[in-house]
Amino acid sequence: MTVITRFAPSPTGKLHVGNIRTALACWMAARAEGGKFLLRLDDTDRARSTEENVVAIRRDLEWLGLVPDGEVRQSDRFALYEAAFETLHAAGRVYPCYESEEELSIKRKVALGRGLPPIYDRAALKLTAEERQRLEADGVRPHWRFKLDAAPIEWTDLIRGPQHFEGAALSDPVVRRADGSWLYLLPSVIDDIDMKISHVVRGEDHVSNTAVQIQMFEALSADIPNFAHMALLVGADGKLSKREGSIGVEAIRADGIEPQALLGLLARIGTSEPVAPVARADDLPPCFSFAHMGRAPARFDSAELEQLNAKTLHLLPYEAVKTRLPDGVDETVWLAIRPNLSTIADAETISLMIFGDPGQPMFELADQRFLSEAASTADAIDWADAPWAALTTTLKGSTGRKGKALFLPLRLALTGQDHGPEMAALLPLIGRERAIARLRLAAGAA
Repeated sequence: MTVITRFAPSPTGKLHVGNIRTALACWMAARAEGGKFLLRLDDTDRARSTEENVVAIRRDLEWLGLVPDGEVRQSDRFALYEAAFETLHAAGRVYPCYESEEELSIKRKVALGRGLPPIYDRAALKLTAEERQRLEADGVRPHWRFKLDAAPIEWTDLIRGPQHFEGAALSDPVVRRADGSWLYLLPSVIDDIDMKISHVVRGEDHVSNTAVQIQMFEALSADIPNFAHMALLVGADGKLSKREGSIGVEAIRADGIEPQALLGLLARIGTSEPVAPVARADDLPPCFSFAHMGRAPARFDSAELEQLNAKTLHLLPYEAVKTRLPDGVDETVWLAIRPNLSTIADAETISLMIFGDPGQPMFELADQRFLSEAASTADAIDWADAPWAALTTTLKGSTGRKGKALFLPLRLALTGQDHGPEMAALLPLIGRERAIARLRLAAGAA
């Protein structure tokens, strides 16, 4: 069997981390088996779907490296839905209903007041043809429900294991509104059949939908796909806050997070595998298995993402980042500075240490004298081999300074910072002329 998955966002908004976790699982499941990963844009809500959001969804997936092997839009497939609907109508599996939302609400409240589940009573099925005609003549347009069998519904979920629902305990779902527009359940099944989806991967909040949709697959004489319902994403405090679960991919990108870091975190949280940095998205599918996914909520923590981002940057080769680096930062510089980066934007600060005017603090007289000697020493040492070691060893012997008293004034004078990349790697990049000039400037500072 060829594994074919689909990611089906609605372009009524931008993608957030919850969406991306679903897309990533679909992509990994397909790539792990050499299958196909498809994008389906659920844009049947014409009032809220926008082309701007469609473009943003495609852009975010491309940035993440989750490029689909094909794309369909539900708004282009109404004829397909109509044909399947007529098949179900002819088989008696969909039926018109005429209750208003207010009437349905009253029915639900009455059922709950009697201690009964709020299941639709199928009153519409008891209407005669004459009664239906009279309602429609009075301008009442029907909505349509799918008629469920009372039989048990069972399947083995790839994450949750054996699942069981009683068809008689479920309410016939509305599949089409009175204005003719479609709700989610039936078009999704029709698409999955037409697109030959083998694995439906989505959140566990869709489990009851799956029970209903399995009967729709059967009613359309179609093979039932495999289902994998993922535990939902929660924030560090046990809920999805706006800063965490609801944050958009666009905002994450603006914060300087690398796509590999976001994917690396979302691929492992909620699984039995440890979170670890990856240099490429393609490193993730070989380790993927639904068996590794747990049923406990997956905890997403922005702080953990930031930490993983730094670790991810430390793995990235020059070729992967060169177009985003400041002028002058070549491969040698990149390899020297990347262990100190939290985001790629930090390279600008370190680049200034090397090539620009990093600025210097005010030095006390004793340090000025020390830095004056350091300038003379820097002028005399051999810069061809380990100049930092040569500079500090000579100064230690000539001044008696050691530890912080030796290293901190030198770092401050040379870089303007009290921390940063290893000076042994940084000083050769700063170079002899710039280093001596900075030391002399610091020695003369008031």
